[in-house]
Amino acid sequence: MELDAQTIMKQEVARAALRYVAPNTVVGLGSGSTAALFIEYLGERVSSGDLSGVVGVPTSFQARVLAREFGIPLKTLNEVDTIHVAVDGADEVDPNRNLIKGGGAAHTQEKLVDARAETFVVVVDASKLVDPLGSTFKLPVEVLPDAYVQVAAALEKLGGKPELRMAVRKAGPVVTDQGLLVLDVDFRRIEDPAWLEREINNIPGVLENGLFVDTADVILVGDVVDGQPSVREM
Repeated sequence: MELDAQTIMKQEVARAALRYVAPNTVVGLGSGSTAALFIEYLGERVSSGDLSGVVGVPTSFQARVLAREFGIPLKTLNEVDTIHVAVDGADEVDPNRNLIKGGGAAHTQEKLVDARAETFVVVVDASKLVDPLGSTFKLPVEVLPDAYVQVAAALEKLGGKPELRMAVRKAGPVVTDQGLLVLDVDFRRIEDPAWLEREINNIPGVLENGLFVDTADVILVGDVVDGQPSVREM
């Protein structure tokens, strides 16, 4: 089956991220569609012996399942001293390289892995580039189930409009890998991501939010130009 240019572009971005992986390194494995392609291609290189000694640290149950499927040895965050490189996607990227993540409700574990990596490589397509953050995507906030109402009230005081994320093809809300709930908060324009990240995480009942400030080291952007897929570094 012939692939469309958009699909090929995602594949090329995922392959480009392999440049940052060396043998005998610990690799943070991100979540989402482009990160899933990266895990597949990394698994091929590991199986072929081109990248021997690589160990993965997954950011979600999805990443863990894919890594096992493609033969990547795994360790937990607590079992490694260093994460040499992490490769992950993003839902929005601003001109200052700040991110919103959490479309897959995995942003807490993603932040733990990505922030610890010596090099954090972000793989996105051009549609994810925005100015400012919050322009196209609501900010995910992971909360304790017994506190989501009071957290929602506090988020409203910060200028947001929160709504509980509901599951698709399942009755009730989305439940994260940590067993918590997600509030998606519409802030419209996030002019000061660092301030907002701190303020939200100071609300009792919040585990983590999807603002990633000053964590991205490399941003690989895929695009389709004149019908042809391309990859550039932001």
